[in-house]
Amino acid sequence: MANTVLVGAQWGDEGKGKIIDVLTSEVDVVVRFQGGNNAGHTVKVDDMKYVLHLLPSGMLHEGKQCVIGNGVVIDPVALAAEIDELREQGIEIGDRLLISDRAHIVFPYHGALDAAREAARRPDKKIGTTKRGIGPAYGDKVSRVGLRIGDLLDPTFPQLVAERMDEANRVLVAMGAEPIDTAALIASTSEAARVIAPFIGDSITFLSEAVAAGQSILFEGAQGTMLDIDFGTYPFVTSSNTTAGGACAGTGVPPNRIDRVLGVIKTYTTRVGEGPFPTELQDEIGALLAKEGHEFGATTGRPRRCGWFDAVVARYSTMINGFDFWAMTKLDVMDKIETIKICVAYECDGTRYETVPHNIRILQRCTPVYEEMPGWQTPTTEVTRFDDLPQAAKDYVNRLCELTGVKLGILSVGAQRKSTLRVGI
Repeated sequence: MANTVLVGAQWGDEGKGKIIDVLTSEVDVVVRFQGGNNAGHTVKVDDMKYVLHLLPSGMLHEGKQCVIGNGVVIDPVALAAEIDELREQGIEIGDRLLISDRAHIVFPYHGALDAAREAARRPDKKIGTTKRGIGPAYGDKVSRVGLRIGDLLDPTFPQLVAERMDEANRVLVAMGAEPIDTAALIASTSEAARVIAPFIGDSITFLSEAVAAGQSILFEGAQGTMLDIDFGTYPFVTSSNTTAGGACAGTGVPPNRIDRVLGVIKTYTTRVGEGPFPTELQDEIGALLAKEGHEFGATTGRPRRCGWFDAVVARYSTMINGFDFWAMTKLDVMDKIETIKICVAYECDGTRYETVPHNIRILQRCTPVYEEMPGWQTPTTEVTRFDDLPQAAKDYVNRLCELTGVKLGILSVGAQRKSTLRVGI
């Protein structure tokens, strides 16, 4: 298979884990390129459910090499626990995992700073952070004071941590929070380091050699385009580049080695946390989508806000990512709806917006312009060919492709691997 970047086109939670799992059998290497354990991919295989936060979804396929790239921020304790949990579930890690020595470390003080800053915000200014310390860790990275995974192997690591803790604790105390026990932090991190140390290495050279050898690579994104630090609904965003361009910066693989970009998008829209959401439904349809779609965060368990498909967001994501194909997910969630709405534009103060406005205050006041289509009101989960779908379902999917200018490549009609229709890819 070609070297493929796979990213979410909405606010995350689009079902990337399942699509990655489906495509992994066709590639040699799966590499995660951004984010931290504030994201989660849920994969169902037969009767087993796996929730991965830092490990690439390719770990569930025997013989596939997996890489955590330099663009990821890693909580060593969380990663060690995730490795142990997979082993307990019968997944053999072996030598299939490589962790970039250039990836930055997330420490407990990052989480404490995250929580303190969120608590200090006015209710209408809260970001909805997971409080996992991801933002402060990326902040240390760009401030050039962060520690990297390779530093875990340095004999002076305890001293390096102690120096960072002096400053971090001063900030925490100034914010009215409790200081972090430096000795306990060093002990817990050092214990986790013993678990992950065998996997730490030079991912840049490894991936360069894989490309030169003609191996196929699947670049696995976390979160979604609308949470991108530059292109998302700022400031209600994450702290990394979740879009296709982040794959190169987060792995060291140059742009001319990327063959295609696959966008993962739900046939409706969801969002976790705070921030504008023009098509949000706070009625019985929204409740139905949440129930049928099991819309709870894989990492936090938080309920997801649900709404109609937003073609404005989808077109905007397409401009930024250059999607070659859609992987549409959760069509089956729409099976019971009589009339389906699609947002085709926004209106605010008499102005029509065909794309996402940069001004968050305008976006918060935008109202969606809808068109309607009939639902199909029949189950689709057991369908195995696109042509066998109800005509109204096919019409709906085709309309989404028409509105967004992206061809359909994969259509998911259920959580299982088998409930995946390959169409144009």
